[in-house]
Amino acid sequence: MGDLILDNISMRFDLPSGGTVQALQNVSLELNKGELLSVLGPSGCGKTTLLNIVAGFLAPTEGRVMLNAKAVKGPGAERGMVFQQGALFEWMNVRRNIAFGPDMAGRPRRETEERVNALLHTVGLKDFGDKMVYELSGGMQQRVALARCLCNDPDVILMDEPLGALDALTREKMQGLVLKLWKETGKTIILITHSVEEALLLGERLLVMAPRPGRIHKEYRLPFAEMGVGRDLRLVKKEKDFGIKREEILAMIWDMEEEIMGRGENAA
Repeated sequence: MGDLILDNISMRFDLPSGGTVQALQNVSLELNKGELLSVLGPSGCGKTTLLNIVAGFLAPTEGRVMLNAKAVKGPGAERGMVFQQGALFEWMNVRRNIAFGPDMAGRPRRETEERVNALLHTVGLKDFGDKMVYELSGGMQQRVALARCLCNDPDVILMDEPLGALDALTREKMQGLVLKLWKETGKTIILITHSVEEALLLGERLLVMAPRPGRIHKEYRLPFAEMGVGRDLRLVKKEKDFGIKREEILAMIWDMEEEIMGRGENAA
């Protein structure tokens, strides 16, 4: 049995008009501690809905989520979330943002300060602890968001397009940081992305979701995340098998998008 179990998850949304949308259907998955999973699929396939169910923000219509043999009933400190926009507190400096969770939990101040200092060093912001959030670039803000998540010491880190708003160079640096943190912390990570290259680079397991109702279309087990730890990611992208997998998945998602467009035309 995995440490994180998604057992036959389905999600249906009721519309104000009286209709329904089946966002997810019969999704089952097991993740062991320390695994890094990327989730990819066409727009509207339920990726973020699935992540929100694991986070406890949504209760599934059917099925259950189990973490460490306990049912997920709502949000909890054992699951940390990193959003596309950092969702940081702009009226606080970097240090206080990172310390926010432990402060709210009433942890000893000295212990928290030591942890914050260690995390500032880990994410490459040791000289920016006293800066205000609005003084930082987008990439730096995402580093703060990662450090804040880690400061709560969650078992599972959930990442919803965390690098999507960054420029190409910053995004590649942040991908390397995610791999570094994965290896150093041993955390279980689930990452949602629209980028095929990013999913290949950051997922030792990769799920391709099918169009609505969202379900697992295909799963890959890949070597690229392990290869990329501490290495120039551009060299990983040059691997022959990386290119083959990229084209295979691109074609798969392209076909799904064509199917979705065809449905829309038929409906019209």
